[in-house]
Amino acid sequence: MLSSWPMKTFTGVASAIGMCLMLWMGVAVAAEDANYKTAGGMAAYLGVVPAELVKGPGPHSAERPMHGRIPKGQHEYHIVVAIFDARTGARISDATVSAKISGLGLSGDQKVLEPMKIADTVTYGGFFNLTRDIYTIRLTVQRPGAQPISLDFRYDHRR
Repeated sequence: MLSSWPMKTFTGVASAIGMCLMLWMGVAVAAEDANYKTAGGMAAYLGVVPAELVKGPGPHSAERPMHGRIPKGQHEYHIVVAIFDARTGARISDATVSAKISGLGLSGDQKVLEPMKIADTVTYGGFFNLTRDIYTIRLTVQRPGAQPISLDFRYDHRR
């Protein structure tokens, strides 16, 4: 019965389900909007969701908030990336992933995306400030013992 669960466990399960749904929705939208790229034997799905949809632990929780903080602001977004072996479809979980997000004519903001383990799968994510613009999102994926691979996405954030 739900009422016998500790609240921390319920919150964790609810957060995991919510993140899985957001990733699934992001991947479904990504496929339609060309937010899927392959390079160097890797396939990447890119999702962008408002930061306010990414719920973290409550204010009195001992758990650390996602990526150190959940930003509050009108233009804060969570970038999430799922990376796979393009040939086998196996999820890649041993990479260091960075994202450089540049608006038209701007140099852009670059961050290392943090690995996020949800329901025994690894995705990579981070928060970025995105105003209305057309962005180039360059992902750089570095696996141990391999050359870095870059994947460029065009993201229209004017809607």
